[in-house]
Amino acid sequence: MKVKCDKEGIGKASKIIKSGGVVVFPTDTVYGIGCNPYNKEAVQKIYKIKSREISKSLPILAFSKDVATKIVEFDIDSEKIAQKIWPGPLTLILKLTDEKLRVSLNVDDKIAIRVPKHQCTLELLKKCNFVIGTSANVSGAGPFKDPQECYQNIHNFDLFLDGGTITSGGESTIIEFKEGKLKIHREGVLTRKEILKML
Repeated sequence: MKVKCDKEGIGKASKIIKSGGVVVFPTDTVYGIGCNPYNKEAVQKIYKIKSREISKSLPILAFSKDVATKIVEFDIDSEKIAQKIWPGPLTLILKLTDEKLRVSLNVDDKIAIRVPKHQCTLELLKKCNFVIGTSANVSGAGPFKDPQECYQNIHNFDLFLDGGTITSGGESTIIEFKEGKLKIHREGVLTRKEILKML
């Protein structure tokens, strides 16, 4: 089922997520696919849809930095960067403090998290607080910015939130601070230089 990114569509999407379903949605970078991160079965479904290795953990989208603090711990540098960039195309790898998520996501102590700068996604997150937010593509293939292409190439989801074509420069940059040193796991829209300027 495909719906528009309007009040009705977002309402349907949040109900599906809360009842254990999988939704494809637009973000500020690419089309994403997500579910309730606390629902282990829904999480497994995303691994199957993406043909993703179970050893690769899934990132989480949060409604805001304040909401994110309920499940992760910020170090000084991450806190500073998040204040300046979120909502935006930066994913932070942080210490996970929520025991239930450790179980449902099958992770030890860290997760990737970000707050997306997209009105439709934020409206959805306002209702759900947290959603798994990984790119809506089969692992190894490129991400989608065009809703039609994405709709034709991804299968077995429950709802597709169509937010039109995404006009971003690419995927989010994934970073982590290890003992105060910046480590870039994936350079996306934001460059190392831009990030260092903000510290």
